[in-house]
Amino acid sequence: MHIVIPAERLAGEHRVAATPDTVKKLVAAGHAVTVERGAGLAAALPDAAYLAAGAAIAEQRQPMLAAADAVLAVRMPDAGDIAALKPGAALVGMLAPYQNELLPQLAEQKVSAFALELLPRTTRAQSMDVLSSQNNIAGYKAVLLACQYYPRFMPMLMTAAGTVKAARVLVLGVGVAGLQAIATAKRLGAVVEAYDVRPATREQVESLGAKFVEVPMSDEEKAANDGVYARELTPEFQTRQNALIAQRAAVADIVITTALIPGKPAPRLLSADAVADMQHGSVIVDLAAEAGGNCALTRAGEACLSPNGVHVVGLLNLPAMLAADASSLYARNLHTFLGLLLAPEGLKIDLDDDLVAATLITHQGERRFGAAARPAAPAAQHDKEPQHG
Repeated sequence: MHIVIPAERLAGEHRVAATPDTVKKLVAAGHAVTVERGAGLAAALPDAAYLAAGAAIAEQRQPMLAAADAVLAVRMPDAGDIAALKPGAALVGMLAPYQNELLPQLAEQKVSAFALELLPRTTRAQSMDVLSSQNNIAGYKAVLLACQYYPRFMPMLMTAAGTVKAARVLVLGVGVAGLQAIATAKRLGAVVEAYDVRPATREQVESLGAKFVEVPMSDEEKAANDGVYARELTPEFQTRQNALIAQRAAVADIVITTALIPGKPAPRLLSADAVADMQHGSVIVDLAAEAGGNCALTRAGEACLSPNGVHVVGLLNLPAMLAADASSLYARNLHTFLGLLLAPEGLKIDLDDDLVAATLITHQGERRFGAAARPAAPAAQHDKEPQHG
């Protein structure tokens, strides 16, 4: 097969969907690989490294895409790129299926598109799980961003000039990003506490040396939020939750929010009143900014200052700020997933495979996800670690 890796064109997207290591494996398996010139430069991967791995370097984007049997991408290509793809070609990447307006065009173009965000949370899928690999990086980077805006030290310091208290960090949402944020803040010497609507995450929080903050829940509420993803909450529970979060945020120096509900706006955890009660100079890093934000004052893509002097950081795409490692992990995820599709005779799409069926959003002119899609089997839940946030 002819596999193509285009350069990403979305502003701020510095990742690339294949590295010289994964290209070398694809070439060794008998596939032809073409990389667009400069595709890996922002991730510290020069064209020479791809050439040494056996790839060809393309100067012209549209002819390259038109010749592809499979396209590996980080984000959804634009309408012009999709129009260049030949019928039957495969597109694999993080295609944002819940909000993407280009799904009808992919179907009309008869492209077999795979959105890896939809991978079931099963043990078999762990090595392909792009959400885990990229959210891990986001959680780490969130703490570093908080340090950038926080005007004090993170650890406790005892000096001849006096003692500096350790920063107090509150993490909201204990998925992969939240757990990495907890671990990173602890390594930097902060005092950390964390909250998640799922009581089952308490053990993970405490294993990292943080304190778990819990809202009293009824048995029915516990049953509804004891899985991989958080569910929408009753108004009564939201009132109790928001009161507790506001109380803990008021004494925190740094708040990192990561709570997400797939396919829905991010839950609002910090109201404007809660921010108004926070200390001057404190910091909020909102990892849910792209989905509307967990904080009422978050501005997607911006870092702003509230009227009472709280830094609210809503910068987007934190994994792309660490593009080299983010690309390396993402490329390995994609290479493993390709193992389900690439056969000696070419592209093989086995709809009986639960991972293939769950991620396939357009195929043979049909839209399989969202409006006008055929019903799909529900995805199984991950049996190892929480993935929301």
